Amino acid sequence: MDERRRRGLDMMRQVYGWEVGDSPDAFFGVTVDHLFGDVWTRPGLSMRDRRLLLVGVLAGQGLNDVLDIQIPAALANGELSPDELREIAIFLTHYVGWPLGSRLNVQIEKLIAKYQRG
Repeated sequence: MDERRRRGLDMMRQVYGWEVGDSPDAFFGVTVDHLFGDVWTRPGLSMRDRRLLLVGVLAGQGLNDVLDIQIPAALANGELSPDELREIAIFLTHYVGWPLGSRLNVQIEKLIAKYQRG
């Protein structure tokens, strides 16, 4: 395994919050090598910055299934606190619209409760 793939798999683990195994699949390779090995590891933005941007984009597109991955990972990594996530829901609701924002708020509360239960 080359350094780029190792770096990508490590970053993917940090982003998703679980160990990701390697795969010979070409699409998986591009995802790991380029997105996680090159883009997510670039200097200039912190993991928290990237997570905030990603949460905003996902909320705006109504991609709550991916938020079910990103929000717990942000909590587990200490990138976002429960209170910060609640504030994100309030803020984003005014940009993504009330239906998507309401759904995000409910989702955040459920994921915070699950996180706090351990």
